Amino acid sequence: MAGPGDGDGWAPLDPDLGREPRRNPQPSGPEPVPEGVRPPPAAWPPNPAQPPAAGQPYGPGRPQVQGYAPGTPYWGGPPAQPPGADHLGPYAPGYGIHAAKRPWTVETPKAAPFHRLARNEAHRWWRPLAGTFGIAALGMALAIGLLIVGVIVQVVVTGETPDTSGTDTDAIFGDQTADLAYNLGSLALFLPVTLGAAWLVQRRRPGTLSSVAGRLRRRWLLACSGLAILFCAVSYGTSIVASAAIDDQSGGDEHWVGWGRFIAPAIVIILLVPFQSAAEEYAFRGWMLQAVGACTLENARSRVGRAFSVVFRTPWPGIVVGSALFTAGHGYTGWGILDIFAFGAVAAWLTVRTGGLEAGIALHVLNNLMAFLGPAAIGQLDIEQGSVPWQLVVADIVPMLLYAAAVTWVARRMRVQRVTAGPGDGEAPLTAATAPAHAS
Repeated sequence: MAGPGDGDGWAPLDPDLGREPRRNPQPSGPEPVPEGVRPPPAAWPPNPAQPPAAGQPYGPGRPQVQGYAPGTPYWGGPPAQPPGADHLGPYAPGYGIHAAKRPWTVETPKAAPFHRLARNEAHRWWRPLAGTFGIAALGMALAIGLLIVGVIVQVVVTGETPDTSGTDTDAIFGDQTADLAYNLGSLALFLPVTLGAAWLVQRRRPGTLSSVAGRLRRRWLLACSGLAILFCAVSYGTSIVASAAIDDQSGGDEHWVGWGRFIAPAIVIILLVPFQSAAEEYAFRGWMLQAVGACTLENARSRVGRAFSVVFRTPWPGIVVGSALFTAGHGYTGWGILDIFAFGAVAAWLTVRTGGLEAGIALHVLNNLMAFLGPAAIGQLDIEQGSVPWQLVVADIVPMLLYAAAVTWVARRMRVQRVTAGPGDGEAPLTAATAPAHAS
């Protein structure tokens, strides 16, 4: 009877016939074929009588060809998992074989504090730098585009181009309300730009810029907003005391401008200040804090590198760098620089302490609403920057510290999440965090 694999029913003579048997004889049966190598045509078995149904893979449960090693490729079709299928994409050969498509975003680090969320599997040393320069370049380009759109709208509506030949060199459209809307709107454009940089450059979910929970925690934001209202009340009282101490007589001619002149600027301020303040928080307390926090130098081999790594793994380098850049974006001088730097540092410290931007956003929004609406009520839409007396700086910093203490206490009472979820945890436990108004 013809054996499997014999073309004409006659098997060739055994060349070892009559010789001394080998010490390690090979097991009987067909010689195994290396995986992924198609056997020569002479060894191909005939096609099965019943071809597999469409979409049915080869493998366990399928009738195998007699005398042929299971799983090896043959003329009737591919194996269950063809070699190299993971490199062929979703159109790999075979029935129902598709390579899994990896998502663009990578997982958030486990049990990590807020300032370490950007150090994920996709982190490379150049990503924080590329994202920072990209945010600055694209944000300024969008601001210029918004300016062009504003000029076109003004020309279409009034038929006149903006006149900036007056004494006020800061005028853009020749109207204070329009200038205020542009200044706030151009800053608000940095909010989507920053969120897009986290997704595109660092390959992480934009929600990781908001908090360790991967989203903006609205209940906690509401609680912080209530505390921020109390901060505004205390700050207003301390500023009155400080103004009396320095005998400031500059506000003697100030008076209410009336609802006719106040309503339009008030609408602009109420609508745009929340987005402007949130954009600055996401840029300086979100992106910058995490960009610096991703550069931990933990793989450094030199003694100096390891010494710096101990410092860079804390949130303080990010707090200092972010607060310094935040201060550079304002026009204050003298003691005013300390005031703005303290505001940024307190907001950044609360971000790390509470695991998110909610406390800083609430403080920033309420502070700027008070700083813009108050002058607008007396007809001043330009926030005066420059030198600030030290008494006013002290009167501004003291309420900030009281706000930080109140937020820390409430966060502990509400058991606010401060690190990301650990392995197998649905909610991260509380862990000890690293400890350490003018318009902002």
